[in-house]
Parts: sequence; structure tokens; C-alpha cells
Amino acid sequence: MKFTKSLIKGKLIKRYKRFFADVKLNKEIVTTHCPNTGSMKGLLDKGNDVYISKSDNPKRKLKYGLELIKAQKNLVGVNTHMANKIVNHGLNNNLISELKNCDKVKPEVFFNKETRFDFQVEKKKQKSFIEVKNVTLFREKKTAEFPDAVTSRGSKHLLALIDAIKEGYKAYLIFLVQIQNMEYFKIAKDIDIDYYENYKIAKKAGVNFLAYRCKITSKEIYIEKKINIIDE
Repeated sequence: MKFTKSLIKGKLIKRYKRFFADVKLNKEIVTTHCPNTGSMKGLLDKGNDVYISKSDNPKRKLKYGLELIKAQKNLVGVNTHMANKIVNHGLNNNLISELKNCDKVKPEVFFNKETRFDFQVEKKKQKSFIEVKNVTLFREKKTAEFPDAVTSRGSKHLLALIDAIKEGYKAYLIFLVQIQNMEYFKIAKDIDIDYYENYKIAKKAGVNFLAYRCKITSKEIYIEKKINIIDE
């Protein structure tokens, strides 16, 4: 997953109104689109190095987009729209060991009228649903966490994956860790205890939980390695 153009390095001034971030490029201050509506907890210190993309599309209101933030010496991919593209690339290039050699990979598939999962894959006639969660939070050295804020939508997806198992599908949830140097992953139960409880219920019901770390540079992002999930 290479960036279509080289990213531009700058310094973060502030993020505001969820969708905007001011970035200093040399002596100029530019307003960039922030493609992450989450809390981005721990990433928004003034002066952090950032990498932004530039679009030549005349229809775009903002020609710059925030892609990477360097926090605590680690690059973090903050563009949530990239997560499914990275996993799609991983599925089609056999970078996810539990899901190698799938016969079919379909993005954005409805399970029912209320729920659409990120992927449906088929292998030897067994169909599986995959939900992807983008991970940008780390508060301890080498340990990534999710979620970074209360997520009722996340809990809804966990319960829907259980329903999918009852209907004969296999179910996977991939925590995509867009943070350099992480070796472990855990649920941030102090941030959302309901999500943690639903995670335990889903795991007992047979949902397969995977955590994969990305390789991140200013030129590309792709799935690098599986990391251990810590259950507390």
C-alpha cells in the first residue's frame, strides 16, 4: 500500500472541530482535512511531527489531508479510511496467516438490514465475515489498545459477529495496529468497560480476534506482523 504521492512533513499546531487540523509547513500554516473522527487520544500534542498528503482535485475544499503523526517516537497512521485498504491488500497478498489463500474477497457486505461488515471471504466454500478496527492508541511501551473512546457501534459489531456464527459463518475481528514498534494489544477496558465485556462474550462464542501491526513509512503502509493479544 504505497501512498500515491510523497507525503509532506510538517508540525502539528492543533486539531479542531473533529475534521480539521492546522499544520505548519516551513513558515506557512495550512488547514488539513483530518480523516479520523475519533478522540486520537495521546497523539495531538502541539509540535508533533506530522505527514500530510496533497490533492490536486479542484473539487476538494481542503487540498491537504492528515495521514501520519509521530508520537512518542512512533509513527501512527491516523487516516481511518486507509484501514480497510490495508486489510484488503493483506488479504489479497496473504499477509494475514489465518486468512491465506481465500477463494473470494468481497468488501462491504451486508449481513442483515442493520449491519454491514467490512469483508466477506470464502475459502473451500466456508464463508467468513471480517470486521476491521483501526488502532491508534498506546499508553504503555509496545502495547496498543482499543478503543480510545466509548464505542457503542463497536459493541454492536461484536454482537452481530456472534449472530453470524449462529447462522453458519466464521467470524473474525482484526485489530489493525497502525502504530510502529508495538508487540502487544489489549482492550482498553478502563475507557469502555461495556466493549470489554462484549469482547469476552464474543470470544467465548467463537469470534476469532486477531491483532496485526503495520509497517509504516512516509511512503507506504502494509501489514507487517501478528502481535499478541493480552487478556486481562
